[in-house]
Amino acid sequence: MRQQGHRHGRDYYLSDLPLDEALERFSAQLDQSGVALTTAFETIPLIEARGRVTAAPVWAVASSPHYDAAAMDGIAVRAKETIGATESSPLRLSSPDQVRWVDTGDPMPDGFDSVIMVEHVHELDDATIEIQAPVPPYHHVRPIGEDIVATELILPKNHVLRPVDLGACAAAGLTDVSVSRKPVVTIIPTGTELVPIGATLKPGDIVEFNSLIIGGLVDEWGGSSQTSPPVADDYEAIKTAVSNAAVESDIVLVNAGSSAGSEDYTAEIVADLGELAVHGVAIRPGHPVVLGVVNGKPTLGIPGYPVSAALSCELFVKPLIEKALGLREVSRDIAEATIARNVHSPLGEDEYLRVKLGRVRERMVATPIQRGAGVIMSLVRADGLVKIPRLSEGVEAGTQVTVNLLRPLEAIEHTIVATGSHDLVLDLIASELTGTGGVSFASSNVGSLGGLRAIDRGEAHLAGTHLLDEESGEYNVSFLRRYVRNQCVVLVNLVHRVQGFIIPKGNPASIESLNDLAREDIVFVNRQRGSGTRVLLDYKLVAAGIDTQQV
Repeated sequence: MRQQGHRHGRDYYLSDLPLDEALERFSAQLDQSGVALTTAFETIPLIEARGRVTAAPVWAVASSPHYDAAAMDGIAVRAKETIGATESSPLRLSSPDQVRWVDTGDPMPDGFDSVIMVEHVHELDDATIEIQAPVPPYHHVRPIGEDIVATELILPKNHVLRPVDLGACAAAGLTDVSVSRKPVVTIIPTGTELVPIGATLKPGDIVEFNSLIIGGLVDEWGGSSQTSPPVADDYEAIKTAVSNAAVESDIVLVNAGSSAGSEDYTAEIVADLGELAVHGVAIRPGHPVVLGVVNGKPTLGIPGYPVSAALSCELFVKPLIEKALGLREVSRDIAEATIARNVHSPLGEDEYLRVKLGRVRERMVATPIQRGAGVIMSLVRADGLVKIPRLSEGVEAGTQVTVNLLRPLEAIEHTIVATGSHDLVLDLIASELTGTGGVSFASSNVGSLGGLRAIDRGEAHLAGTHLLDEESGEYNVSFLRRYVRNQCVVLVNLVHRVQGFIIPKGNPASIESLNDLAREDIVFVNRQRGSGTRVLLDYKLVAAGIDTQQV
């Protein structure tokens, strides 16, 4: 709760700034406040430098190789002494005056300039070697500087160091390298309801896991994340945490409390301590973003819902880290796909729709998955994001869309696309297929009828269905004939399962049979029309003589 002694100095309402305008306004505020995002450099050992960004050009201090080296196992010779050798008229060379045995990497003996591979020589005795072909100078010899010449440029500035780069630096005589210091990003989780991972939960408790997501993204993008202990919904406590972080960090992220509720203080705190540039961006999810500057440091309010938090970090935090490291902004790989079903989207906000992808015959198909800002599993399961522009009301089924990929396209190309009714056996299949022959399994739950329609439209490889024909008592066959007319299909009986009711522990209402559903004191949560479970229940109710309107 807000402290009694604190009162709003002004009112804060969420804006609906378009994304581009919000970014421009934030950038202008950073410039106006004199924010210097570029970090200092530090020199670190090569063994610690993988993934770091070079702060200056890297120059070779030694040649590689730094001596003339034998490139093959064999004999070192003088090229001029091999002239005239043929299969019909071989030459004989004496050891050690004309021949020296060498192994790959050995320094070339003084005065010798070529190597003949051991496979191409005939040793007559300990002192005599026969050859059947001449060799030119420096044949199978690595001259000084063949790979790297001292003083040559090895790597440019602002380059992300890869393992091969580190090897080249070591070969060039370097033991350490100057890199840009990682920008320190402090994450401040806020909320009285937050509890640590592993705590025993009571109603109202929320596990604080957003910092794992945000911190992991920051580290992945090249920053150095640090997370403060969670701060309760107390204005002064959050203000103190932000003030301290703005001294110790390069970027400050306040997680949750960014909206305009009674305990959402982030925007007001940023305004009190520094400059508030933006409060509210026309994106979905992630609308209540706060962008500002405190103590010369970019300070952002990141929404508390995990999907909103991840997207907000991608849009606003990643560019800050890339700029601090001198990196150009890298866009995600994209793919063109056909959207599998109608998607309605509110006007006025850019919506980032999570989708599953898979190639069915010649088409890449994008199937929308759960859209809630708090549904973290939608990001876990998503293969990509489809941006629905803010001036659009959605996308019609069959429309071509551009997908920003969250997984490699190669992995997506080898995905079995399943839809329809869900069952745990599909999750087991997906788990068993993981890592097996490069094939993955992606399923989306759209109900039995939805699955059959997807099969008919060529949008899936298989569909789970358990639809009961109430007239014949037969499962699935009549529905296949009715709804799947454009594809040849095979009906497989994959699994038998038992269905029943979920009731409170101890069965306090004494539910014994279907008849109890018609009781006045019973409230029943039903499945949607068209689902196999709903069809089965309606069939059983009719068979028991119960009017479905009574339930």
